[in-house]
This record gives sequence, structure tokens and C-alpha cells, in this order.
Amino acid sequence: MTHATCTYDARRGAFLHAVLLFLFAVLVSARSAGVRAEELKPLQPLIDAAKPGDMILLKPGRYKGNVVVDKAISLIGDGPREKIVIDGGGDGTVIVLKTDGATVRNLTIENSGDDYNELDAGIQVRGNFNVVKDNRIRNVLFGIDMQQSNNNIIKRNEISSFTHLGLGLRGDGIRLWYSRNNRIRNNHLHHVRDFVIWYSADNIIAENRMTDGRYGLHFMYSRYNLVENNSYFRNSVGIYLMYSDSVVVRGNRVVQAVGAAGIGIGFKEASNIDILDNEVLYNSVGMYLDSSPFQPDTTVRIYRNTIAFNDMGVRFLTNWSGNIFKDNRFMNNIRHVSVSAFETAKRNIWEANYWDTYEGYDRDGDGYGDKPYRLFVYADRIWMDVKPAAFFKGTPVLTMLDFLERLAPFTDPLLMLEDRKPRISPDFEPITRDYVGGGGNRGKQTTTFGLTTGESKAGTSLEDFDPFGLKKK
Repeated sequence: MTHATCTYDARRGAFLHAVLLFLFAVLVSARSAGVRAEELKPLQPLIDAAKPGDMILLKPGRYKGNVVVDKAISLIGDGPREKIVIDGGGDGTVIVLKTDGATVRNLTIENSGDDYNELDAGIQVRGNFNVVKDNRIRNVLFGIDMQQSNNNIIKRNEISSFTHLGLGLRGDGIRLWYSRNNRIRNNHLHHVRDFVIWYSADNIIAENRMTDGRYGLHFMYSRYNLVENNSYFRNSVGIYLMYSDSVVVRGNRVVQAVGAAGIGIGFKEASNIDILDNEVLYNSVGMYLDSSPFQPDTTVRIYRNTIAFNDMGVRFLTNWSGNIFKDNRFMNNIRHVSVSAFETAKRNIWEANYWDTYEGYDRDGDGYGDKPYRLFVYADRIWMDVKPAAFFKGTPVLTMLDFLERLAPFTDPLLMLEDRKPRISPDFEPITRDYVGGGGNRGKQTTTFGLTTGESKAGTSLEDFDPFGLKKK
């Protein structure tokens, strides 16, 4: 037998082997699909047969999704939620709550469609006083989509989108549209696009965790919302407020918003905002202010925040005014404050902040430096004015240039800001200790968030709201 014949037989054998493997895979896939289709238990008939107030306990198994709940019933998983699956089959929305007073709890909800126009989601909420809690929502376009829905509870859900899609093509983890008085608490969102609030007021977003997304929380044209004790890690932007007023952002942790557009907390034409007691760490820009505050005679109050380990602590787009910085800690930022143009930020109020670059003493022991803290802008800003040079921030070359420009500046430096009472230590008693937010010149007091309104005839408060007795200790 010749060498050519042996080669031909080997290639022929390999080809036949590959064909057989392909046919086997097709048969297995078809069989698996058939088994899966047979295993999907019908769910809509159970919902249709239920009466208002009934509870449907779902035993472990896979149930067919694309269901509509149009009455006040409870749909609850009876067992580990990982074993109780509502499967949308890759088409449409898995569960639509088109009612008031329904509950969806302790389920795994997966495999929605991918139609952005239809807002295919794990759950669509189209009603009031519904409870969605303790669910795992995965492999869906949008997680929970709420439209014109008030006084709902969204609590302790884990939500992720289509992880095979790029970040900008995924759906939002939670999306509110014209929705009021909702409680969104203790949810974990990851690998989704945004958590976005549109045209919505009097909502409380508390104790949630958002990781590996685009906007950790994005407000658009929304007011009187409370954002409290949330965590945002590795998102392109942590919290961003656009065209929104009277929002309180307090006690949050915003970490590692990195990249060219990385921002911890940002504002664009936002007014009467309270930014209190937040940790803003390891971001490209800690806080970014664009034309904020926007409304006349309003302010943005930035108190008691720790702004540390950022490339830029606070960055202004322009020489704006109306921002009040008190009792903040500026530590270990490459540059604490800057303006995108060769301008200053001294039109804002800077008082009683701690600056780790302060060079002074406290001879009278009152906790404040004996001389003001002054931050100057020098002519040499190569890493800001020449964008590619930003790659070399912190390198020995730019560090040396920074030193030389201060040692022997070519022109008189520009005074960026002045804090007349700089803290001498990062541990201090705040002068704003009793200020909790919401009491600004146009905003509601904090105690009014979620209270009864004439439009909704519903009552919530800053205490935990559990109208259906489903609170889980």
C-alpha cells in the first residue's frame, strides 16, 4: 500500500468520524430539546383558574413562561428557588404582572426574548402594590421593567442579563418609567446594562448591590428620590443624575468606576441634590459636575464624603458655582480638584474639609489648620490637555514635571480653590453632623419620602413597608 493510499484512508476515516460525531450531537440535542419541552409544565392554566387572594405553591420543576398575572394572587416557589424555574423559552417576557396586589416570590425566572422594542424582560410590572422578592432572574434582556406602577416592593432579587452580549447591548437590570412610591431594596444586579429611573418620583433605592454594569444607577428627569446604603463596584459609572432634582444620595459605596469615562458620582444639570456620607474610591473621576446646580437659587450639598484613591477627586466641566463642600475627606487622589478648562472652582464653597496635601499646623489645637488650604493650577497640564498623555499619569516623568512647575513656574499659578478652615486630621467632629438631607431650598424633607399622596392614596415611609405581611426577618 502506498503512502498516498494510507493518507487518503486516514483522511476518509477522520471525515467519517467527524460526520458521525455531528449526527450524534444533533440527535442528542434534538432529544434534549424534546425532553425539555415535555418537562415544561403549563403555568397559565393554574393562574387562570385561581381566584383573587389565592396562593399558588409551585413544586420543583420547570414551568412554561410567557404568563400574564391579571389578578391579586401569590405565585410562590415551594422549595429551593434554583429548582423551581419559569422558562420563557427565549420569546417575549417571562411573567407580566398586569394587576394590583400580586406576589412573585422564590422562583428562578429565565430565558426571555431579546426584543428591545417590546422590552422583553424577566418580569414586567404594570400595576400597584405588587411584591417581587427572593427571585433569581437570569438570561433575560431586561430584568424587572416597571411602567406607571406605584407602591411596589422589589426586594432581595438577583438579576443578570444576557452575559454573551456586549455591555451596551444588554438590557437594564431594573427600569422604572413614570413610577412612584416604590421600594427597591437588597437586590443584587450584575452583568446588566443599567439600573435606570425615568420620570419617577418618591422612590427609595436602598441596600442594593450593582456590579460589572454600565450605569450603577442612572436618573433621568426624576425628583424626590432617596438613594441610601447601596454598593456599586466595577461599573463604568457608579451613580449619575441627569436633569433630576431633589435627590438624596447618602451612605453609598462607589468603587472602581474606571476607564476613560469612569465616574463615581456624576451630575448633569441636576439641582438641589444632597450627597452625604458616601465612600467614593478608586475611580477615574470621583465626582463629576456638569452645569450643576442648574436651577436658579439652588445648591448641591456635598457633605461628609470620603473621596480617595481616585485619579481625579472632583472634576468640574466649567467654572460653575453653587456647590457646597463641607466635612469631606480628600485623600490619596492624584489630583484632588480640577476644572476641564483652565479655570477655577473657587466660586463654590469649600469649608472644613480634610486635605492630605495640606502643609500647615494647628498651634491653637482647635482641629483646623492655622492657614487656609490653597490649591493652585499651573500652566503645565499636559496630562489633561493632551488626552493620550493621561496614560502616563503618576509616572516618574510627569511627577518630575509636576515638581518642576511648582519649583519654578513659568507663569503665575491660578488659585483653584481655598478652604479657610482645613481639617488637620481625617478624624473630626463634622460641623454638618445633624444634616441628613432632603431639607434644601426646594426639596422635601427626608421624612416625606414615600408618604401618602393624593394621586396614589398610598402610604409608605422610611420605615420598612410590608403591607401584605410577607416580611422576612
